[in-house]
Amino acid sequence: MTGDGSGLVARHVDFLEALRGAGIPVSLAEDLDAVAALSVLPWSDRTTVRDAYAATLVKRQVQRPTFEALFDLWFPRLVGRGSEVATPGDEAADEAPVKDGPGQLADLRERLTEALESGSERDLADLAVEAVERFGEMPGRAPGLSGWSAYTTLRRVSPEELVDRVVAGLLARGRTDDEARRAAARRVGGFTALVEGDARRRIAEEKGPGHLADVAVRPSIDRLDFTAARAADLAQMRREIQPLARRLATRLAREQRARRRGPLDVRRTVRASLSSGGVPLTTHHRPRRPHRSELVVLCDVSGSVAGFASFTLLLVFALREQFGKVRAFTFVDRVHEVTDTFRPGADPGQVLADLAASSAHAARFGRTNYGRAFTDLLAGHSDALGPKASLLVLGDARSNYSDLALPALRELAGSVRHAWWLNPEHARHWGTGDSAARPYGEIVPMVECRNLTQLGELVHDLV
Repeated sequence: MTGDGSGLVARHVDFLEALRGAGIPVSLAEDLDAVAALSVLPWSDRTTVRDAYAATLVKRQVQRPTFEALFDLWFPRLVGRGSEVATPGDEAADEAPVKDGPGQLADLRERLTEALESGSERDLADLAVEAVERFGEMPGRAPGLSGWSAYTTLRRVSPEELVDRVVAGLLARGRTDDEARRAAARRVGGFTALVEGDARRRIAEEKGPGHLADVAVRPSIDRLDFTAARAADLAQMRREIQPLARRLATRLAREQRARRRGPLDVRRTVRASLSSGGVPLTTHHRPRRPHRSELVVLCDVSGSVAGFASFTLLLVFALREQFGKVRAFTFVDRVHEVTDTFRPGADPGQVLADLAASSAHAARFGRTNYGRAFTDLLAGHSDALGPKASLLVLGDARSNYSDLALPALRELAGSVRHAWWLNPEHARHWGTGDSAARPYGEIVPMVECRNLTQLGELVHDLV
């Protein structure tokens, strides 16, 4: 945290740019708020600096992990090696220290077990630094590659193998078995994150924090691609659906109030102006005819797009009051209606479980077939379509080189008021391999929808 003022200003500006690049919006006013807060706080305390930045720049809890990762890159806890591996009591202190050997590994694992049992955050942080220093260096690496690896460190130290010993130690301290196992798993996960953070810190020192922010820092959960999400990410996304729906509902209600007045009624306005000598002091408007369109959703629930389709369905049904009627259909190679799955007040987790169970009814041969799905929807559920309905197709348009049934999709699009297609793949992948995004996109407008932020904006535009 030392250095001249110009260096701190440059680091501050670069840090804010990195936050914006990771999807955390930072306005000029918030930038100035952060500067004002930091001008009266001590820079010698890293935790205080971090909390000041978080209080002035982070607006939502889901953005906090991304903020923490970027803060650790621009304002690291340690610089360089951080601590010397060889301590004064080492036998080889006067010679070149032995960094990686059976004795050193056994000693570190023993101290790590004690730290995991005690839960000392400081000890775990120091051990993470030492573990990367001893076992994470990549000798003989190719030019341009990093010299440090969290994967190599964790593979050598294997903290997950210490869980049983930690549990035994916690049981001896009076914990119940369930409490001990949860605490051990949580602390091992925390140590793993510390090792990954220290490896990132060292790489950032070699290549610069900007390079690492672009390639190694995961975006916030609302900007994480559906197709790149892990099981824990999907669970967090599921928890974000209801807050997202509430924000959208509030925004829609505000916009609808602003649009409540209909078009100007010239006759009533002129007639009312006669009392003021022909000066229209008050304008009169025709009443706006309420209109809520019906929505038909057709979802591909195969493979990695199943999560994207499920989240979209959850969001749409959370906003179902904004539509006259919502009907939902899923498919792999046959169409199956799932409208009844979305009961008012149903738990989102249970809804997703029911959707996963019903996917068996959406597959006959187990290979995605968009052409057959369009044909089945047209033949078996034409009652859902009509001039009051809008069609929303969800999927990556990868149809395993089967018949695309373009005439059927054209007929579907022509029988409804509007039609949209949300694709969770990046647009650069459209038309590659078995993707039929290009020909389908010529019939139904196709829009890239890869994360919760894009999904919220697109669903808002549908209402």
